[in-house]
Amino acid sequence: MKKKVIYAGKQISYTIEGNGYPVILLHGFGEDSAIFQQQINFLKEHCLLLVPDLPGSGYSAFNPSLQNIEDYAYAIKALLDAEQITQCKMLGHSMGGYIMLAFAEKFPEKLSALGLLHSTAYADTPEKKEIRKRGIELIEAYGAHAFLKNTIPNLFSARYKETNFTEVASLIEKGSDFSKEALQQYYTIMMNRPNRSVVLKNNPRPVLFIMGTEDAAVPIQDVLQQTCLPDCSYVHILQNIGHMGMLEATDMFNQYLLAFVKQ
Repeated sequence: MKKKVIYAGKQISYTIEGNGYPVILLHGFGEDSAIFQQQINFLKEHCLLLVPDLPGSGYSAFNPSLQNIEDYAYAIKALLDAEQITQCKMLGHSMGGYIMLAFAEKFPEKLSALGLLHSTAYADTPEKKEIRKRGIELIEAYGAHAFLKNTIPNLFSARYKETNFTEVASLIEKGSDFSKEALQQYYTIMMNRPNRSVVLKNNPRPVLFIMGTEDAAVPIQDVLQQTCLPDCSYVHILQNIGHMGMLEATDMFNQYLLAFVKQ
């Protein structure tokens, strides 16, 4: 079921499916809630799933008033308030993980568990910030779709790109739905986000880590360093998988999510 909530004067769309304990899935950069469709289909028999389109993605309006990653966390809180959800498990893919950590810092009492799906608590390195600045310039010069056409294939492992050309092409085609302003805003808020490893350190809540050995966007070495920070970590390494485990290794990815949701 599609629903909507108004935050900072703009519509946020979200999908809600299933029954039981609430679980929030937050998508990443250049995606919308549909990236989790196979996870929604699999998990909806086991929990209450809420999967938003982040502002500027999917059916959610771009909101120029959002200035930082914390503003996105407040947008997610507006969704939970609308559904009268006082506590949930929240899992974020890539940029969605950054938003989840900001949410955890602001509203720790609202989370019973956290999940980093191909994501990291670390801030961008100086080199990564320069890459994002260049990306913002390229988006301005050539547009959102052209930028995603070049960046999306790099999110997948080499083997997946070779054997699943149609799926990668379909995701690239969906990139035509994004405005350049939305992508530039995403890059800006990611570039300026702080290191939030302190949110993980001595965190009493369970934390799920899913990472890929061929993830060029979030290096596995960085994520492995963070798995020792929480009091309780569930760590899963996807061999020969890139940044998109939900698509590249769907069955295994789903089983990891299910075990975490049910524990």
